Amino acid sequence: MTLNILFFTITIKKREMSLEEVRHNEMVEKLLEENRDRQAQYMRQF
Repeated sequence: MTLNILFFTITIKKREMSLEEVRHNEMVEKLLEENRDRQAQYMRQF
């Protein structure tokens, strides 16, 4: 009888973000929030 078992090791590391990436993500979040606010204003009219 042969038992073949595969072992996998998965390592998850937190990704380090540069200052530029952090600023970019903050800007994107701000723009998305502004667009959501605008959409909400238009939807209230209907």
